[in-house]
Amino acid sequence: MSWGTELWDQFDNLEKHTQGGIDILEKYIKFVKERTEIEISYAKQLRNLSKKYQPKRNSKEEEEYKYTSCKAFISTLNEMNDYAGQHEVISENMTSQITVELTRYVQELKQERKSHFHDGRKAQQHIETCWKQLESSKRRFERDCKEADRAQQYFEKMDADINVTKADVEKARQQAQLRHQMAEDSKADYSATLQKFNHEQHEHYYTHIPNIFQKIQEMEERRIVRIGESMKTYAEVDRQVIPIIGKCLDGIAKAAESIDQKNDSQLVIEAYKSGFEPPGDIEFEDYTQPMKRTISETSLSNSRGDSKTELKFSSKSKGKLWPFIKKNKPPPPPPASASPSAVPNGPQSPKQQKEPLSHRFNEFMTSKPKIHCFRSLKRGGAGPEDFSNLPPEQRRKKLQQKVDELNKEIQKEMDQRDAITKMKDVYVKNPQMGDPGSLDHKLIEVGQNIEKLRLEVQKFEAWLTEVEGRLPVRGEQARRQSGMYEAQTTPSVNNCAQDRESPDGSYTEEQSQENELKMMATEFDDEFDDEEPLPTIGTCKALYTFEGQNEGTISIAEGEILYVIEEDKGDGWTRIRRNEDEEGYVPTSYVEVYLDKNAKGAMTYI
Repeated sequence: MSWGTELWDQFDNLEKHTQGGIDILEKYIKFVKERTEIEISYAKQLRNLSKKYQPKRNSKEEEEYKYTSCKAFISTLNEMNDYAGQHEVISENMTSQITVELTRYVQELKQERKSHFHDGRKAQQHIETCWKQLESSKRRFERDCKEADRAQQYFEKMDADINVTKADVEKARQQAQLRHQMAEDSKADYSATLQKFNHEQHEHYYTHIPNIFQKIQEMEERRIVRIGESMKTYAEVDRQVIPIIGKCLDGIAKAAESIDQKNDSQLVIEAYKSGFEPPGDIEFEDYTQPMKRTISETSLSNSRGDSKTELKFSSKSKGKLWPFIKKNKPPPPPPASASPSAVPNGPQSPKQQKEPLSHRFNEFMTSKPKIHCFRSLKRGGAGPEDFSNLPPEQRRKKLQQKVDELNKEIQKEMDQRDAITKMKDVYVKNPQMGDPGSLDHKLIEVGQNIEKLRLEVQKFEAWLTEVEGRLPVRGEQARRQSGMYEAQTTPSVNNCAQDRESPDGSYTEEQSQENELKMMATEFDDEFDDEEPLPTIGTCKALYTFEGQNEGTISIAEGEILYVIEEDKGDGWTRIRRNEDEEGYVPTSYVEVYLDKNAKGAMTYI
């Protein structure tokens, strides 16, 4: 089966067919190119999607990703990023192995096709020229034969006429002979031209055209094979990334299987456990007993600790449970018996009760001039070095974390010291490389840093040991609820309340003047916060969500409506109230305040 023998007369159709084949090839190239663009776009969108949901560094959101479900989500995002990379690989391989190669091949194919059909047209022109020569020789031979025939007839006519002279007859005879000779020459030329044309025609249809058409056929078959190979490559490029994509999907499935709900629940306990025990039962206060006790200046001065305890109990007579309010203060022990000062409607004068408290508050302000107001204490600030502002369990975790960080720093310094020591040994053995004495200063500096870090570790380990010794045991809860506070005397309650950390970082059980004044300042603040709630002076709408993590602040949600109980005093904070037991400070810029100019002090709770 050959185009040269079977399609010897279909030159024009073959030209159209081969051009159509090139068009198909170019269309396939365009298809693959658009596929690569889609793959690139899809990979870009997947990467942007993965990046969009990645947790931000050094943000609160990043802390939530310690749970197994969140870690699985991070693994899914990372696997999707790798998944997108495989689609980029598909695009790159299709571009390099198909688009580029086929584009180059199309250019070569066009040049080859142009050359073959140029040779075919040249052969056709040659055979047409030979045909024209044959026709010209044939017409000349025909014309000479007719002229010779007419000359012969004229000679015969002259020879039969008796009236014509002999000279005219001779002339006619010579003319006839000349025409016959010319006809013979034309016949010989026509015969030669005919033989030549037949030979050229035979070569044309049996040699030249078959060869040219055979080359065109081979060219077309190579094009068909090439497009088939490209389609196979197209499938192989996709197939090559399937195992890696499968691994990405397996990674997602493995991440999903690694989710452990029990572990996440334990992490929540570790993150938020305070270490405190639930408060014990509140004793019944009998208000039917006659109030026989009177307070005098002498008894007040002699029993200063008792009066302070009574003030604290009276401030907590509203029944607020300390774990459920925003102030995060230690739970007050329940009073052993109801005192007249705890009765709101009792005959005791408020002035008599607050005089010693005011006196102590003045002493506290005199002895501690650095603390200007208690609002700054509520709102929090730079926490103490030993994390004494945190609940016991959280404090233990922070101290342990600090100890681990310091140990890592010590290890780094020791590695640096070892490296400097090795370098010094090299300098000693090879003085031309450097002066060993130039490293002594660095060694001393590193040694001092290690010593400082070790002292820091010892300090934090001491605090950690103290905290671990103070953590309550779960079995003590029943004993605590059964009346642990009843066994304590009033002075011991004061000692427990004043059991705080001294400025040098160690704990003390002694009643220092500073701790006593701090506790009295807190009691003074609680006295006014609990007994005399501030009236609402307007309302506000939360413009943004605020997470109140510091003591004295309150969390709000965007769009929430709350009550304003204290304006911004110029420090950027506004005091608000949500309900009877929830109030605190929020940034002024986070809320839109609507003050009531005619507020008369009436309190309405949401």
